[in-house]
Amino acid sequence: MVERASPLAGGFRPGSHGDFADGNGVTISEVLKGSIVEANAWPGKEKALAESISATCRLTLPALPGNGAASREGTCAFNIGPGRFLVSGMDEALAGDIIAAIGDETGTVTDLSHGRTVLSIEGPRVEWVLAKLFALDFSLTAFPVHAGRATAHHDVFVQIQRRGEKRFEFYVFRSFARAFAKTLCRAAEDVGYTIR
Repeated sequence: MVERASPLAGGFRPGSHGDFADGNGVTISEVLKGSIVEANAWPGKEKALAESISATCRLTLPALPGNGAASREGTCAFNIGPGRFLVSGMDEALAGDIIAAIGDETGTVTDLSHGRTVLSIEGPRVEWVLAKLFALDFSLTAFPVHAGRATAHHDVFVQIQRRGEKRFEFYVFRSFARAFAKTLCRAAEDVGYTIR
């Protein structure tokens, strides 16, 4: 299999940056995913879509918008709109498995594996840093673990999933990944950040 080159390459320097007076506020890194898929249900087929994804990925997803999210051993799925899920995992075969599982009568599946880059940000100041960039409530009660949101930052479309109490992953268009990574870094400068 051909290795994908990171779009972050030379512009994403590992190490510590910013103001470390109070310690490291966040850590930013690229997450390499084997598969990233968006699945959309036809009207009235939302439940069938959620069931197909759940069975293929061995997850439990409700079909209702806004609260359909699950994760298991590196595979995760979250609701990004009514009858729409973003599914990702480390296994490159996952995209093909989902495409095979969801029939034409249920909906559509688009393999985004080569078109998206995933960035992670985590640490004690993560919610504070993200509040500078997005008009979303990042508190744990409003944005629980595994939940996802689709939003934008200055016209850059971003899909966000909370992967832990203090960890978020961002799915961005590959062509915007370097600019978005720099934006995350600038937002974290005053709390100190480490790039891994």
